[in-house]
Amino acid sequence: METAKAQHQENTRKKGGRPAKRIKRSHVLVVRLTETERLLVEGKAREAGLSASAWFRAAAKKAVIVARLRPEEASLLRMLSGLANNFNQITRLAHREGLLSVQGRCRQLLQDIQHILHMVSRDDRKGDDR
Repeated sequence: METAKAQHQENTRKKGGRPAKRIKRSHVLVVRLTETERLLVEGKAREAGLSASAWFRAAAKKAVIVARLRPEEASLLRMLSGLANNFNQITRLAHREGLLSVQGRCRQLLQDIQHILHMVSRDDRKGDDR
């Protein structure tokens, strides 16, 4: 009987040391930074009272990333560049012949530019649901 009690006490005795973590971080992500970037991250982490790793994790969770341009958006920007060239030509023509002679073309060109800028700067480009 005493041996069974002794074994039970040994099994229930607390082991010492640090308790096991609930969430284990088993993956490592290596990030290369310049000296300036490193100082910036460490300064922001210090201000927040966090380690640099904890600050990076928090920043990654809250970050909003605007994705790169899709091919159709890049073609819109090329079109915008062409419209800018047309605008320069109309401006030169207006200086030669007078502003009233090119007024209609200027209005249409400005509407086209405004439409393209609206398409490129849409809010649905932001976020992960692309």
